[in-house]
Amino acid sequence: MVKPFQDSTSIAGDGKALAARMEAEGYLFVRGLLPRDEVLALRGQFLELAAKAGWLRADRPVAEGAADQGRACKDPEPAYIQHFKAMWKLEALHRMKHHPNLVGLFERMFGEPALVHPLLVARNIFPASNGFDFTTGRHQDRIHIGGGTSYAAWVPLGDCPMTKGGLTMVPGSHRAGVLPFRIAAGAGGLETEGTYDGEWVASDFRAGDVVIFSDTTVHKALPNRSGELRQSFDARYQRLSDPVAEVSIRTYANMFDWSEVYAGWKGSEDLRYYWIRQGARIVPFDTQYYERRDAIAFDLAERGDMLARDTLLRVAQRDPDAAKRTRAAGLLEKLDAAYAATARVA
Repeated sequence: MVKPFQDSTSIAGDGKALAARMEAEGYLFVRGLLPRDEVLALRGQFLELAAKAGWLRADRPVAEGAADQGRACKDPEPAYIQHFKAMWKLEALHRMKHHPNLVGLFERMFGEPALVHPLLVARNIFPASNGFDFTTGRHQDRIHIGGGTSYAAWVPLGDCPMTKGGLTMVPGSHRAGVLPFRIAAGAGGLETEGTYDGEWVASDFRAGDVVIFSDTTVHKALPNRSGELRQSFDARYQRLSDPVAEVSIRTYANMFDWSEVYAGWKGSEDLRYYWIRQGARIVPFDTQYYERRDAIAFDLAERGDMLARDTLLRVAQRDPDAAKRTRAAGLLEKLDAAYAATARVA
């Protein structure tokens, strides 16, 4: 049985209270932090692009977000990425993460200026089924971010009851630091060891509600059982005085130069390369956890385990080491060939 989030709406204006609760619990749940109409407007842009991608049922209104399960795909599959790129470049998405209601909360909690990470994550999660399940498993963000301590703000695009695959987390888990992990099939590709039975907390979200959590807070998604595409984004924030890892000032998966992102924007230029004007202190990304992840994936792939496939795709598409990309691509070919041979026999 999942317990409800502790509601921090009443202390959203009190920086010291926010900091104390974050220190104690590792998360903050704030209702109506973002204007509902602005979140729904962004949802509309995402849904239009999802419809163009063929991800929505043609016999239902686009505004319902009814998923076409026959077109189910996931990050980092090419069929997903080719349509996702247009979503990630949306000006309204990047402006939303800079909303004064969000930035203001972090600056009250920090007691100093905040840096909004240029990198953000957006998700389109198809409903889980027997043949498809991309539910994000339990994990910690620190592995993927590095730099100084950061905090994520997770924002569902639209109402998101627990049955649609909202976020759930383990209060107090942030105090244990980075925990042992293993390869997993869901979004992110890693899973923290341990089950935390009876410790999870979650609640239904309405458009505009936000959950904020530390980069070492253990969290995961609930399965999407709604029949709709679950769309969301999570942006990250830290104290401007802390270092930020170089990976966090790139675009998602290093898919574009920032000039390509900005080319389609029509608003003012205030958000273009803003971290440079702020004087962000950029440091190298600590790759130790990714190196461990990739070693596990290579070992699994050599033994023919399809669990390694998503990690191999990430390495083949994104790793700066050409030798690793080549090895990952070769192992992907072997895995896919073995799977196809098995399917023909069956």
